Amino acid sequence: MGGLSVDSNYFANLCPEKIPVVCLMGPTATGKTDAAAQCFDAFPCEIISVDSSLVYRDMDIGTAKPDTEFLKKYPHHLVDVRHPNDTYSVADFFHDCTSTIAEISNKGKVPVLAGGTMFYFSALEKGLNELPQADPALRARLDEDAKKYGWQKLHSKLSDLDPENAKRIDPNDAQRIQRALEIVMLSGKTLAQHNESGRKPLSNPLIKMALTFSDRSVLHKRIEKRFDIMLDKGLEREVSSLLSNGVDPDATSMRMIGYRQMLEYLAEKSTYDQMRLKGIAATRQLAKRQLTWLRNQSNQIWWIDEGLESVNFQSLTRFVENYFH
Repeated sequence: MGGLSVDSNYFANLCPEKIPVVCLMGPTATGKTDAAAQCFDAFPCEIISVDSSLVYRDMDIGTAKPDTEFLKKYPHHLVDVRHPNDTYSVADFFHDCTSTIAEISNKGKVPVLAGGTMFYFSALEKGLNELPQADPALRARLDEDAKKYGWQKLHSKLSDLDPENAKRIDPNDAQRIQRALEIVMLSGKTLAQHNESGRKPLSNPLIKMALTFSDRSVLHKRIEKRFDIMLDKGLEREVSSLLSNGVDPDATSMRMIGYRQMLEYLAEKSTYDQMRLKGIAATRQLAKRQLTWLRNQSNQIWWIDEGLESVNFQSLTRFVENYFH
């Protein structure tokens, strides 16, 4: 930790709940993982992944998971904590993340949260509703209906049952449509009604950093390049291996971008070129939704361009450190 402007004893004298939590947010392919690693080198901290895809074991290529060597040097909490056949809800994340933040803060270190799963960040900042747990029977029935009628039809059903929530969900976002229907059908309550009571938000102060590019075309090129790297590294082989090892093709994990397009290709429902273009387009749509969410937030600090291309985040780490004093 050479050149520290914040020594290892600085936070030890603070109440754990007063230690700030650094949130490195932003659309996919903006370098949040590298920024977190450079924070790790700059000041006493531990990294928590805020990425709903990195929780799954053996799903490494399609999730752009940091490799073993990187994770050994820069350990991440909440990576590889679930089998691909298992679910990992926002309630699971809320419990795991708040517990981990408390552990890190009690050590006198700064929790650094990095990722692009925006509703995870939202849960930490605003609290979490007490929602019904996943119901396998209902989930299977919804999956069957989706196969017959398509997810857009189920989105229309959600619009009838919980119109306010349906407006926030893309008609092609299978995972969120399924969960939203599950909530209202099991409880008889809309999401807004659940919002009236729930778990309290994180009490630690948040330093919210939003990383992005000023030129959208730069982000699009990076997304395309990253998807091609996944294909070159063996995404097809990874998906085939998951299937041969008993992973359910209808599992939530296999609906993630990259995996669902590769499943279509392996099932001969699309050509290789169609699979590639669909994967890139879906990732761009995800990035657009992430940016829309960020623009609707308050109190975030926009970190635009600086260091993103060169993967040099020293100025960002210095900027963050200034908030500690």
